[in-house]
Amino acid sequence: MRFLHTSDWHLGRSFHRVGLLDAQSAFLDHLVATVRERDVDAVLVAGDVYDRAVPPLTAVELFDTALHRLAEARVPTVMISGNHDSARRLGVGAGLIERAGIHLRTDPAGVGTPVVLDDAHGSVALYGLPYLEPALVRERFGAAKAGHEAVLSAAMDRVRADLATRPAGTRSVVLAHAFVAGGEPSDSERDITVGGVAAVPAGVFDGVDYVALGHLHGSQTVTPRVRYSGSPLAYSFSEVHHRKSMWLVDLGADGTIEAAERVDCPVPRPLARIRGRLDDLLADPGLVRHEESWVEATLTDPVRPAEPMARLAERFPHTLNLVFEPERTESDPLATYAQRLRDRSDQQIAEDFVAHVRGGAGPDDTERTVLHGAFDDVRVDSAVREREVGAR
Repeated sequence: MRFLHTSDWHLGRSFHRVGLLDAQSAFLDHLVATVRERDVDAVLVAGDVYDRAVPPLTAVELFDTALHRLAEARVPTVMISGNHDSARRLGVGAGLIERAGIHLRTDPAGVGTPVVLDDAHGSVALYGLPYLEPALVRERFGAAKAGHEAVLSAAMDRVRADLATRPAGTRSVVLAHAFVAGGEPSDSERDITVGGVAAVPAGVFDGVDYVALGHLHGSQTVTPRVRYSGSPLAYSFSEVHHRKSMWLVDLGADGTIEAAERVDCPVPRPLARIRGRLDDLLADPGLVRHEESWVEATLTDPVRPAEPMARLAERFPHTLNLVFEPERTESDPLATYAQRLRDRSDQQIAEDFVAHVRGGAGPDDTERTVLHGAFDDVRVDSAVREREVGAR
């Protein structure tokens, strides 16, 4: 059975104020064409269909058109909600839509109920695990702890329990939206850290033949059976080196992965990160290749130059982001502070602040737990608010 694995469409999202609806439409054209041309048996969409709980009407219309086209192609589609989606909004009409072969899996209660597809070699059970916010599903799943590993383990226990009731030789596929250890994040994913821990071990998914992951925006292979498709478009300059693609996966008669091919997605405009003094960037002949790219420019001039964006746009008309990092010596306190903040989490920054106001003594274990709890409460409150908005 041949699957086309994709995720993280983020319909309705822009890129540094540049609308991406046309690029997202071109991607969906490409997806449908791939389904038809490559004899795909099922499409797997591993969450974050939309970019926010209440997406703009244009994004909803684009999604609706995509569903109609997939239904017309008579290719089953299994789709889960991600942490950006409103699960309740995305799941409206799921029972009716299922009659057209579009299987929306947005309710955590249904993780152990698969979509079953058949081919010449027997059945394949596809289990959809929507994004599971630990604080909201822990009690329902009877998980021992309110963490991602605990709730995903509980969900996978339900998957394996159902699979055990199926005829011998039934193959299995899981769709999940999570941060799995070994995956490489980018700047454009929303933080899902719980208690200081975001990642779960790949072993959580043991016992199934293929795991189609969403959430991380770079296409990557955690293990041969556990893969991220990545987002079809770049949503931050941290993705400048990403190759945007989908996975075309052939599942053999015995559940082996016979082939896994990356199918490239259309690129609306390449990304470029350039760095240096403004005059040097404007004169450097080696940067000709970036003149039609979306550009993030980091200026290192010791003194901020006049009208830098306007001057950059004369050569690089698609400059979208401007960063100032003046050249400083290592002893400069501003340089040291910037270096300390780079790549640090909110938790780490808060702990640094505590150490600063105390004159060097950082938080003890109890205080770290309090900080963890505060950050978790804010994140969960945000998730609850989005869920409530999506239910209106």
